[in-house]
Amino acid sequence: MEYEISLLTIMGISIIGALSLNIIVGFCGQISLGHAAFLGMGAYTSAILTKMGVPFAAAVLAGMVVAAIFGILVGFASLRVRHDFLAITTMGVAFLFLGIVRKQEFLGGEMGIAMIPDPGLGKVGYMILVLLLALAVALFSIYLKRSWMGFTFDVVADDEDTATLIGIDVSSYKLIAFAIGTAFAGLAGALYAHHVKFIDPESFNFVESITVLSMVVIGGAGSVWGVIIAAAALSLFPMWFQFIDQYKLLVYGGLLCAIMLFSPDGLSGIFTRSLANIRGRESNASG
Repeated sequence: MEYEISLLTIMGISIIGALSLNIIVGFCGQISLGHAAFLGMGAYTSAILTKMGVPFAAAVLAGMVVAAIFGILVGFASLRVRHDFLAITTMGVAFLFLGIVRKQEFLGGEMGIAMIPDPGLGKVGYMILVLLLALAVALFSIYLKRSWMGFTFDVVADDEDTATLIGIDVSSYKLIAFAIGTAFAGLAGALYAHHVKFIDPESFNFVESITVLSMVVIGGAGSVWGVIIAAAALSLFPMWFQFIDQYKLLVYGGLLCAIMLFSPDGLSGIFTRSLANIRGRESNASG
């Protein structure tokens, strides 16, 4: 039973992490290849503060704030560069974060941080907390997508020049997307740290950034439910099928290639087209 509880906890954390990147990539159309760095910022901040005696909730909130602050700084970079250059910039941020963590003793260095304090909720209580937070982030994402801000994000994602011409402050909306997305990434990282009780630089390396990006692309960038399904599946498969974990990059790379070739809009696109075909057949049959 403990194993299943741990699986569900990891699944909830993965969903939060994927939805956080979806706000940046799927909603606002900004490319990020270093998202694991923001998970790491939330994790390290929360872990250090709780070891200093700060209450769990306050430490997690601090982790979100720290991640959001650095997310805004990266957002400023998105105001000067686009597309491939932005991807390279975010990748550089990820490597910079790992380099700093590895060299700083108060961050644990290469050895990482062990014995991260337990929140005191018990395994089941912590799982419920994580799943409730995942639900809250999902509902917020749906609300954001359907709000006027979500529609504005869509315009920015489609064509920044057109958005500027019609009076949209593109710079502000980019910064907002990075701030919200990285804050939720910090939440996911903090929850992960207190679940596994140990973090080190390898917990937030480039492979993890690609893993989160895979969840977004495979689920369908911009689709909340598609990303949730992909995040749940990709987080559970390596645990159910141990051989996948050894070939994670190969499996995820193959899935990404297949999705981009046959359904660039991800699982959500497949579902939408299938539903449209079914309705079309029903309409023809009734006619």
